[in-house]
Amino acid sequence: MEASQFKSDQYVRFCPGCGDHAICMALQKAMAQTGIPTHQVAVISGIGCSSRMPHYLNTYGFNTIHGRGGAIATGVKTSHPELTVWQMSGDGDCLAIGGNHFIHEIRRNVDLNVCMFNNRIYGLTKGQYSPTSPKGFVSKSSPFGTVERPFVPAELVLGARGTFFARTLDVDVPTTVDCLVAAQQHKGCSIVECLVNCVIFNNGTHAWIADREQRAEHSIILKHGEKMIFGKNNDKGLAISFQPSDLSLQLIVVPADDERVLVHDAHRQDPTLHRLLALMGQERNLEVMANGEKQEDESQLPIALGVIRDVEAETYDQAVNRQIAEVRGKAKAQNFDQLTATLEQWTSRSAIGSL
Repeated sequence: MEASQFKSDQYVRFCPGCGDHAICMALQKAMAQTGIPTHQVAVISGIGCSSRMPHYLNTYGFNTIHGRGGAIATGVKTSHPELTVWQMSGDGDCLAIGGNHFIHEIRRNVDLNVCMFNNRIYGLTKGQYSPTSPKGFVSKSSPFGTVERPFVPAELVLGARGTFFARTLDVDVPTTVDCLVAAQQHKGCSIVECLVNCVIFNNGTHAWIADREQRAEHSIILKHGEKMIFGKNNDKGLAISFQPSDLSLQLIVVPADDERVLVHDAHRQDPTLHRLLALMGQERNLEVMANGEKQEDESQLPIALGVIRDVEAETYDQAVNRQIAEVRGKAKAQNFDQLTATLEQWTSRSAIGSL
């Protein structure tokens, strides 16, 4: 199939330069690669810039209300398990008003593909801070800097016992396509955190990894079965260090030819290493200071991109439909008419007929 088959006839109304353009294009390419016909795909969203996505895809779609995309997507997949269901959401729509739906669709392991666009700002409502905005961030709703600590989406996913988590960057379309294809192929709730830039209200929020000159040194693309190597010259690797003082494991940077360099295992059921990888580089991210200046932590650990976790578990829609089939198999009544026939019945004589 061709990506053009998944493009709708609607004019794309993202701002020029918005990272959502790249994710939209990558999504169309990923859908084409999976080979699933357009009429077997449903795209559900909430409210926000990213939530306009159903309008731009030639599939079934539903632009719902703020924060409720997960609830609707769960209903669609449960009632029509034959459909491939995508959920489009932003860091505000997904983690603020929709936060409860988000963690429970992960906990239930509903077979959904969730794209969470993270630009660390409310863009559609014109620049308020979001649940992922750094502490100290100055915005229209926090003119003196927010005093809140931000969510790290990966922590929520793993805390809710997520079976799939990937992270990608808007300017890296090939990695984005790979992550989206892997998300669709995963049976369960797939979360893809898409780091996108908002050129109007939070320009450069991911500049420390989006910049072409810095990306190789500041990020690592994880691939299952391959060594964890990064750097401009692929001269750095990741290894585990055990700290006896506090009985903790830590990731460290070592030379790429060091025998301790780890091989990525995305299918490992134990989430311990996946958590370390998912949280890696978060403290290095640019912190917004109270005075509006930006300061970078000089930690060596890069931020992880690609598929970090991909493990098997029973899905919610499989469990629900199997349970329905089991109950029906044991029940005497197989449909509504048969059910009503088992209930107490009586015949009434019309008083009018006897006059």
